[in-house]
Amino acid sequence: MGFELEGPVLTGELVRLEPLDHGHTADLAAAAEENRGTYAYTWVPRAGEVGDYVDAQLARAATGRLAPYAQVSVATGRAVGATSFWEPRCWRFDDRLDAVEVGFTWLAASAQGTGINAEAKLLLFRHAFEAWGVQRVDLKTDARNERSRAAIQSVGARFEGVLRNWSRSWAPGEDGLLRDSAIFSLTAQEWPQCRERLEERVAGFVSRGPAGH
Repeated sequence: MGFELEGPVLTGELVRLEPLDHGHTADLAAAAEENRGTYAYTWVPRAGEVGDYVDAQLARAATGRLAPYAQVSVATGRAVGATSFWEPRCWRFDDRLDAVEVGFTWLAASAQGTGINAEAKLLLFRHAFEAWGVQRVDLKTDARNERSRAAIQSVGARFEGVLRNWSRSWAPGEDGLLRDSAIFSLTAQEWPQCRERLEERVAGFVSRGPAGH
């Protein structure tokens, strides 16, 4: 039997990652309609599109290529964004997972800068490296998206380069076009040091008080 991509509930002090379902729709609709200027090149559904968005993510999950999550603020109990494990890769022919991507990530404007993103990455990376035993986690974003690139680097991923015309563009007005993608990664050898830095960073946010209001 090959590896099956299934993401369990992952709980931290600021955020709880719950497998995405339609029970998160109302919260995500509200979250998506906050200051949309923060999304830039990241596609985030409008409130009326969230039901279809959840359906699409669950359809991808059914293919075994995606494990979608809602990011739920521990302080409020409300879903404030989404993220996923994506594109599992097994190269050694022994059913071990070698690499996985973290992607399809967005957060409501009010949840940005609260530590939720840092702790979500800590939870996802820890599960990938320590439960699944991967050798690599990768992340990518539109090469023009400086905000997203900075956020990815802030959680310890290393920039590898830009792949030209690599994937679909999600930027407004660019339907049917391809984008250049900035590629980042974190390896198993780098994980212990990255984990220590992320834990310290999250602890700093926790000490400041509840996030996600």
